[in-house]
Amino acid sequence: MAEQPPRAPGHWTRVFLVDDHEVVRRGLRDLFEDEPGIEVVGEAGTAAQALARGPALRPDVAVLDVRLPDGDGVTVCRELRARVPELACLMLTSFDDEDALLDAIMAGAAGYVLKEINGSDLVAAVRTVGAGQSMLDPVTTSRLIRSLRGPEEDPPRDPRLAALSERERAVLELIGAGLTNREISQELHLSEKTVKNHISRLLSKLGVERRVQAAVLAAHVHDTEEHAREDMRKEP
Repeated sequence: MAEQPPRAPGHWTRVFLVDDHEVVRRGLRDLFEDEPGIEVVGEAGTAAQALARGPALRPDVAVLDVRLPDGDGVTVCRELRARVPELACLMLTSFDDEDALLDAIMAGAAGYVLKEINGSDLVAAVRTVGAGQSMLDPVTTSRLIRSLRGPEEDPPRDPRLAALSERERAVLELIGAGLTNREISQELHLSEKTVKNHISRLLSKLGVERRVQAAVLAAHVHDTEEHAREDMRKEP
């Protein structure tokens, strides 16, 4: 099927497929095109093809294989989102790779699923990220960060954190704890609008676009402070 040019925005979710196996792309295309409100606008089998074709198609969601013959889906995700900032990338892989998950998070991916996922769940995942929501849980991500780091390793201090105000630091810590905007507003006795403004500013200062990325940094903050308290308790 020929790739479709961009059309006027509507209620349809425009999907771009990137996988080096033609049979996988065909299966995904058949799966999505049977679903109302989802349109497959193009596909690619390599990183180079994805970067050449994807931006012009203006997809809402890119379903990306993590491993490609001439690169990797995480890099493609980062570069596609640099050219199409509103794009949501859903990483699809055969491997439960923690390092790849972390790389995907920091590249701005909206979700990460295994190829063994059943069809209805994959369709739901595409709808979720296409609606601007994340398939990555901040609490799980924070735990993953800590589990990958040795217990005796001192977490590095991120210089970007110094730019945050005291209130923004408090909001960041609550994001890391997995709280919603409403829960943060209740915890800090602020309006939800004020919380949203704080989050927008702290994301900008941290140089990230998604709150799950901020949650990763919040895990670093938490661990740094825990280590500092432990050191103080050890002092005579």
